[in-house]
Amino acid sequence: MGFVAALGIISAMIKVRVPATSANLGPGFDCIGLALDLWNEVSFEPCEKVTFRVTGEGADKLDKQPNNLLTKAYMHVYEVCGQNAEGVGIRSHNQVPHSSGMGSSAAAIVAGVCGANEMLGRPLAQTDLLKIATELEGHPDNVAPALLGGLVVSVMNAGEIISRRYDVPAITTVIVKPEVDWPTRVARAVLPVSVPRADAIFNIGRTTLVVDALRNGDLDLLRQVMDDRLHQPYRLERIPAGRKAYLAAREFGAAALSGAGPSILCFVEAGQAAGAMASIQAVFEAEGIASRGFVTQPSNAGYGLLPG
Repeated sequence: MGFVAALGIISAMIKVRVPATSANLGPGFDCIGLALDLWNEVSFEPCEKVTFRVTGEGADKLDKQPNNLLTKAYMHVYEVCGQNAEGVGIRSHNQVPHSSGMGSSAAAIVAGVCGANEMLGRPLAQTDLLKIATELEGHPDNVAPALLGGLVVSVMNAGEIISRRYDVPAITTVIVKPEVDWPTRVARAVLPVSVPRADAIFNIGRTTLVVDALRNGDLDLLRQVMDDRLHQPYRLERIPAGRKAYLAAREFGAAALSGAGPSILCFVEAGQAAGAMASIQAVFEAEGIASRGFVTQPSNAGYGLLPG
């Protein structure tokens, strides 16, 4: 892992922001991720000890809990750079909901990794940051767009990350998160060990077309090719009201699970956002399930510094 600058440890506060992300995107299972215009903002300041304060999403679980994914990522970068981590005061204001399929863990990891790199005077190049974040997350599909912004296609090759990033136009994106218990371990456990060849072929061509449709803002094409046979059918059957909510979303645009779920994502014409959200939420409500809705759009910006 190559250093691009000598260590120049920062003694002032720095502030960063990291976007939410949606991965998988229909047939793009574990390969495609998209940054969204929904942000966590995190500040880092030298301190006598490690402290962690959170407002917004996840504050009830994370506030004043310094043993968390973000601080672990921060400390890991110091280890990689051969430095002893001094005390740091971390303050995070979160807009990315937890356990939603919107990349909250990737946002935490990227914030921690990049925040530490800033505090150390930027010794690590962007490729180094992506590799470290991927090692911590286990795969690049969310951390890559969180770091780079836009639409990112990523694969692993002999431990190395091969990725391509694309700008995406402002497509109205509706996301509905049902308030159900859906841990990542469960989302993974419901998947089959193998799939029929026909299902693999079904996904391969559509994945390429999903990338093309998103790059060009072609909602008609996106609606036709967003189907998946590798993960969505299995997960939607296990998410309460998931299949019905997905079908409701398809009435308005190109629908998919956001990440591994349980959130339902739908790319729609701008004037249909309110109707799409209401229709999806009505499905969950009919089953006695509370839900939350978000209207956003892709972000071509990823991780970035904010004024102090």
